Amino acid sequence: MTRTHYTVLAGGTGAAKFLRGLVQVVPEEDVHVVVNVGDDTEIWGLHISPDIDSIAYALAKRLDTVRGWGLENETFRCLEEAQTYGLPSWFRLGDRDLATHLARTEFLRRGLKLTGAVAHMTKAIGVKARVLPATDDPLRTKIETPGGVLDFQEFFVRERWQPQVRSVTYAGANEAHASAAVLNSIRESKLVIIAPSNPITSIGPMLAIQDVRDALRCTRAEVVAISPLIGPAAVSGPAAKLMEACGYEVSPAGVARCYHDFLDNIVLDTRDAALAASIRYETIGVQITDILMPDDEAARGLAEFIIHENSTAAG
Repeated sequence: MTRTHYTVLAGGTGAAKFLRGLVQVVPEEDVHVVVNVGDDTEIWGLHISPDIDSIAYALAKRLDTVRGWGLENETFRCLEEAQTYGLPSWFRLGDRDLATHLARTEFLRRGLKLTGAVAHMTKAIGVKARVLPATDDPLRTKIETPGGVLDFQEFFVRERWQPQVRSVTYAGANEAHASAAVLNSIRESKLVIIAPSNPITSIGPMLAIQDVRDALRCTRAEVVAISPLIGPAAVSGPAAKLMEACGYEVSPAGVARCYHDFLDNIVLDTRDAALAASIRYETIGVQITDILMPDDEAARGLAEFIIHENSTAAG
């Protein structure tokens, strides 16, 4: 059977940027995106899926690329009114974005699984890629701090990822299963790409689902990861802080260690070329390029590099 699609494990702003480049290089309908749901939460009784929405908005060219989340040209009048009634307003629900959460919650109430709701909604906004939640089962990232356990959005948005992190756990992971669509996408892919996403809270929840990790170990496709770190610093967000809390070296080598049991190659920034020898020693191949994506042209360049460097294995 000819493998014709590319599977990307994704979550967060780095993934959204990369996907905007990838769909300039390969046909969008040949892209499958397996998306983190560990960030999902409930606000005002609505099911919020931040990573799914950021990916969908990016692919639909509707993402606010300045903020890195939400819809462009957004207003917040509903949020301002909600504050009048004492409703929590730390999670910035925009007026147009609110329609997404209302629709998803309604589809779930009607009995659709999250995968079905996402398929319906992405098609409605013109996304040709296949966007797949990592699981339809409840799975939530929990951050243990000295002040107690926080949901990821409480830690990341409300507390602005300032508290000390003692541990990270994935509630529901032991009981969660990936959909057949996710597992088939990974197993039958031409190439599996792990986006430059936080290894602990964007990719980690997916890897905590046993059948996802098993599929990555068993796929015939090459598995290549893009480092979200340059040296000891994350390109954006709290990846470095969370990796340190979970006992990983805060470096691209530590990222490779997160994925060591299934990873074939890791893409490092040119400034980290000196690390290549130590990572290759651990049987993981290293590819070197500029991984920063300040605009869509740079994202396209990174995607072209990855497809070209892995084209023989992906054939």
